[in-house]
Amino acid sequence: MDGAVVGARCNICDHAFVESGARVGDNVTVKNAVLIWSGVTIEDDVFLGPGCCFTNDLRPRSKRKKAAEELTPTMVRQGATIGGNATIVCGCEVGAHAFVAAGSVVARDVAPHALVAGVPARQIGWVCECGERLGDDLACSCGNRYELIDERRGLRPASGAVRAALQ
Repeated sequence: MDGAVVGARCNICDHAFVESGARVGDNVTVKNAVLIWSGVTIEDDVFLGPGCCFTNDLRPRSKRKKAAEELTPTMVRQGATIGGNATIVCGCEVGAHAFVAAGSVVARDVAPHALVAGVPARQIGWVCECGERLGDDLACSCGNRYELIDERRGLRPASGAVRAALQ
């Protein structure tokens, strides 16, 4: 819609909807039937699986149209993946490189690199920037290694670790 911002080199597939006031960064893949409403910000390099949906109003009513400033913003940070048919409830932040499993309902913030699944979504592990699930040592077969900051703030590259170049 007019007033939506869509970055460069995005792939927006059939029947996707980007409402006025939504922001989509560069290199974002928006698969079929994705709904991005006003107040939703998608940073660069995000993957939005088919049929995933965002909300922007915690108390919607049919007879009352809310002004943009009354809507609750949502943020999806760089490199995150939202699986097919997942729902992201407004007011949540999905951290950088986090992975939301297909069909999940995210009703609270997701830490960077967290892997979440279920209804409601709960953390079940950690993922690398390349998308692979990490073991207990937080090392990936691609060469990336991580260390835990804390459960809320997620992972960061390990000190002195050589980071693999992502293709």
